[in-house]
Amino acid sequence: MEITFSIDEINEAARKILEQNPNKVILFHGEMGVGKTTLIKALAKQLGVNEVTSSPTYSLVNEYQTINSQLVYHFDFYRIKNELEALDMGADEYLYSDNWCFIEWAEKIQNLIPDLHSVISIILLIDGKRSLKLS
Repeated sequence: MEITFSIDEINEAARKILEQNPNKVILFHGEMGVGKTTLIKALAKQLGVNEVTSSPTYSLVNEYQTINSQLVYHFDFYRIKNELEALDMGADEYLYSDNWCFIEWAEKIQNLIPDLHSVISIILLIDGKRSLKLS
């Protein structure tokens, strides 16, 4: 799936992504500032997370619960130095838990990613819109 959207249309973009029934482990690729965290917030909202969501840049992972008691994990591995740090915080248990796992900077933990995962790549266009590809 490929779509182009503005930030004002991000909730609609999140809905379209979930309609594609992606794997529950989703890797987010894109330059810093392209809107990965903002899209993850919109996805969490579409899944039924009512609490305030934020970037886990310093905590590495934030956990949220949907209104249907599903768990949603949001990871940001930007600050880790190696995969051992991710293992030490129990990343493998989260990733194989069958819960939603949204992962920013997944390239830092390549060997820990489950085989069944989806990838969202986001590019900022000249007009300020985003081009998104789900694979």
